[in-house]
Amino acid sequence: MPSPFPGMDPYLEDPLIWEDFHAALAYEIRAQITPRLRPRYFAALIPRVTYEEVYIETTRGVAKPDVSVIRTSDRRLEAGAVAIAPAPMTGTVPQQVPINMVSVEIKEVGSGRLVTAIEILSPVNKRPGHDAHAEYVEKRRAFLRGPVNLLEIDLLRRGERFPTQDKLPDAPYFVFLHRGRGSTKVGIWPLTFTDPIPCIPLPLLEPDPDQPLDLGLAIANVYDRAAYELRIDYTKPPPKPGLPPETAGWLARRLEGQPGA
Repeated sequence: MPSPFPGMDPYLEDPLIWEDFHAALAYEIRAQITPRLRPRYFAALIPRVTYEEVYIETTRGVAKPDVSVIRTSDRRLEAGAVAIAPAPMTGTVPQQVPINMVSVEIKEVGSGRLVTAIEILSPVNKRPGHDAHAEYVEKRRAFLRGPVNLLEIDLLRRGERFPTQDKLPDAPYFVFLHRGRGSTKVGIWPLTFTDPIPCIPLPLLEPDPDQPLDLGLAIANVYDRAAYELRIDYTKPPPKPGLPPETAGWLARRLEGQPGA
């Protein structure tokens, strides 16, 4: 069953769905472009794991000594023995939850040379202060300075968007294409909920022509194969951040009559 949105479905940003969608989209992109890359190139999936700190519960207070831990008796402590004092307070530390991320790299057959990197951004990539953000900033800089083409797919409204010299239009999602070989230009595709997602060019080594990536088709296939309509509650507002009133009104009208809405 297809998504009710002609463009990007904002409900896919739900943290309970995003990691699954992220990985599935990387696999779908590779499956789509591989026949077009043969015989000179191949697409490889590059998995990475980072960790998110999640606070399950915070408890502070004075704790009484546990008599089952410290016991007294009439026997005197031996010389040099020290009584163990229980901690006067207890608390919680954040739980380290693994986050799996997958990117796609197009490489030259034989040499294994990296030609084009396809990065699907995750929330931690866009959160300054997180280890994954710092790592991606350095990785991105290396791509922009070198000969590798970088296709950056940002399907998240939340988080800090990576800067461009030119002011970006008011759009919820973007695709950025930076061609290597010292170019200072970046192709920009604003994406919305209302308009179909276009085909994006995938640059290869010169003189080979660009190959198309039908990102909209890839997203639609992932949605259908994963049966996301069974997991998404369209009666609730989409994940934060909130939408402008005009957009929220369009979204509500779009969802009228949809299953689960």
